[in-house]
Amino acid sequence: MTLLSDQADAVRALVESADPGAVWAVGGPDGPHAGSGAADDVHDVGGLTAVLALWPAVGTLVDEGALRLHTPLTAYGDEAAADTPAGTTAHHLLTHPGGTAALTRLVEHLSGSTLAELAAVRVWNPLGMTRTRLADGTLRAPLADLALFLRHLLHPSGPSGPSDPSDPGGPGAPRDGGGASAPAPLTRAWTAESLRIRTGELTPARGLLWHPAPHGVWTHHAPTDPGPAVWISPRHHRWAVLLPAGRGPLRSTFREAVFTPDASTRGSGPGGIPRA
Repeated sequence: MTLLSDQADAVRALVESADPGAVWAVGGPDGPHAGSGAADDVHDVGGLTAVLALWPAVGTLVDEGALRLHTPLTAYGDEAAADTPAGTTAHHLLTHPGGTAALTRLVEHLSGSTLAELAAVRVWNPLGMTRTRLADGTLRAPLADLALFLRHLLHPSGPSGPSDPSDPGGPGAPRDGGGASAPAPLTRAWTAESLRIRTGELTPARGLLWHPAPHGVWTHHAPTDPGPAVWISPRHHRWAVLLPAGRGPLRSTFREAVFTPDASTRGSGPGGIPRA
């Protein structure tokens, strides 16, 4: 779903009023539709390491059969299960806060590589995210690379190739040097399994390192405010990213402005924030 010009204008006005220094973009499977700032400027997005590096790395291991979500970690050796309660599984770590350190250790143990190396080789480079780096515990990436990642989630590959055989690449599909489509790093199955409630009746509801939000949207954001946030909505065929510069309620109002169907036609409150 293409962002309409009046809705894009409303989002831009909202951000400029509430947090003029914020960097943002909104788009779909075909790429960005609106945004701010230079797309190639590199930003600290460390608050998104779990979803930009760890989550896709886990997905590649699951897809190749090296990791089973409901198998106790002890099955992968003492090092993989170190410092975790008996019976802990990868599913537990993906759906509970505080599980990322143990999950990172598991991924590195199974792959024999650091998370930075694994994400770069299996995910970022195939998607063309050539300026994304995880070094010294900090993830840095330009807005353009974040757009490549998020648009891919709306058009992931099938279990063994591109999602649409009549369109070998499809929007955002990675390609090799000869122009032919290359296998995409994240499959449709892994994305679909992650973007659904995996915690039953427990609250808060969670997916696999993604969290549900209103209007059929899934989000992942830094635990602190201000901090970067990303949203994805297969229902709306839309993604969004926000890198705020200051504290405030912009995160939730930005989401509402981008994903609420009639947000651009609503009245506005102080500071250009749409009324609920």
